[in-house]
Amino acid sequence: MGRADLARRFVAEFLGTAFLLIAIIGSGILAERLSGGNAAIALFATTSAISAALLALILTFGPISGAHFNPAVTICDALVKGISWRDACLYIAAQAIGAITGVAAANVMFGYPALFESTKIRTGAGQWLGEFIAAFGLLAVIWGCSRIRSKMAVPVAVSAYIFAAIWFTSSASFANPAVTLARSMSDTYAGIRPADVPAFVIAQLLGALAATFLFRWLAPGIKPEDVIMPHEGGSDE
Repeated sequence: MGRADLARRFVAEFLGTAFLLIAIIGSGILAERLSGGNAAIALFATTSAISAALLALILTFGPISGAHFNPAVTICDALVKGISWRDACLYIAAQAIGAITGVAAANVMFGYPALFESTKIRTGAGQWLGEFIAAFGLLAVIWGCSRIRSKMAVPVAVSAYIFAAIWFTSSASFANPAVTLARSMSDTYAGIRPADVPAFVIAQLLGALAATFLFRWLAPGIKPEDVIMPHEGGSDE
């Protein structure tokens, strides 16, 4: 695989993750400002924006990189040899940099400092279980729907699942280590206290791994190179 192709995939993961965080933080800020204190309206507004943006971003960047935008997805894809570990490290770096860039852009866009520490407490066994379930469900949806031949199946299913999971999980379904880390750098509606990040990330990784190993047995015919969307990359090991 050439350096130019790797560069394109890096940029796709960077931009996709950055715009995902802009959608998460930006919609949270605006929803809180416009909801008049109604938490349900604010949550519905952010959920709608996030799921719509996620669908558009997967369709836009999926054919280039597979549209992971999530280290948990990338790690699980590497475990089943859908992507090489070398490329997985590149993806995760792009996702982390993109997530932080996206948070900074959203913060500045709404008049806040580029990066400032969140004070929003998100901790406790119930929220950790919520993150495990959120990540487990996300990977289950990805693995299960990747067998469907339609290119729209996984993008639509992932977006729909995230929309629902934000409502039915106690943690509001972060389900993404890069997103979790970046959200600790914005003391706004969608933030999370830095001290609460490690437990969230551990729960997310455990949930993602559990779903991956289950579906390796439950649906052994899955093609790992098509985790999110068919694309040029794949394992070169």
